[in-house]
Amino acid sequence: MIDLKDLQLLTALARHKHFAKAAEACGISQPAFSMRIRGLEGRLGVSIVRRANRFQGLTEEGEMIVRRARRILDDTKALEQEVQAARGEITGTLILGVVPTALAFTGQLTRRLHEAHPRIVTRIEAMSATAIQHKLDDGLIDGGVTYGDSIGTDLRIVQPLYEETYVLLAPVHMSDETGPLPWARVAEYPLSLLEPQMQNRRILNHIFAEQGLHPQVVAETSGFTASLVMAREGLAATVLPAILVASLGALEGTIVRPLTDPDVSKPICLATLERDPDLPTIAALRVVVASLS
Repeated sequence: MIDLKDLQLLTALARHKHFAKAAEACGISQPAFSMRIRGLEGRLGVSIVRRANRFQGLTEEGEMIVRRARRILDDTKALEQEVQAARGEITGTLILGVVPTALAFTGQLTRRLHEAHPRIVTRIEAMSATAIQHKLDDGLIDGGVTYGDSIGTDLRIVQPLYEETYVLLAPVHMSDETGPLPWARVAEYPLSLLEPQMQNRRILNHIFAEQGLHPQVVAETSGFTASLVMAREGLAATVLPAILVASLGALEGTIVRPLTDPDVSKPICLATLERDPDLPTIAALRVVVASLS
């Protein structure tokens, strides 16, 4: 009989694509990890992993086994959660992939979920919109807080959350202007923005390109923290989601200006996979989101 632990190890290997990293994530030694994978291959009578001096990927049979293993582990997780739900409590870990611009909102959403179901533990992982789509489809995350126009509705349930709008956060000494600023004026500031592969940066690049603007980008970051520090230290301005700035409150040494001409907004949504039956934790999250509207 196949051990569920072996399936967990195999899915970890598929996720990390590296024996040592997968073994570390699973809390066992690499020799023991490799031995269990070989044991699973022997039990099934097929090669699961392409081997050389390093991990070379999964065989065709291995890919099929991983897909089935994820479904089995998902069903096991659902069974455990349903037993707890039958006792009147929803418990478990909920993994959310979140685009960086929506982290502040997701923190607020997590608070609402905790108030309704205090035994649900939410794990929030910042990642790109593309990564959210892939990891959601692969069953590596339970839901994604992402851009509504970057996720399809095929086999997914998509719930609108809010419209993302943008503001300029700039050092005080860089501007004495008041009121909304046109994007043309933003392009004149030295800017710290997210990296080019991030959806937020692609949105900003598109806005600038449509206006025929060439912004002065002096720094690129994988998250907003460095840009916030640079603005506070007087080194560069940045463009941020308005909801993030509102959640942080006043930042000493900076000014905040709404952006206009053009007025831009992007839909942020919660995307979860259609399951039958649903995981109780995911169903609980959907109910909380529905209550926000």
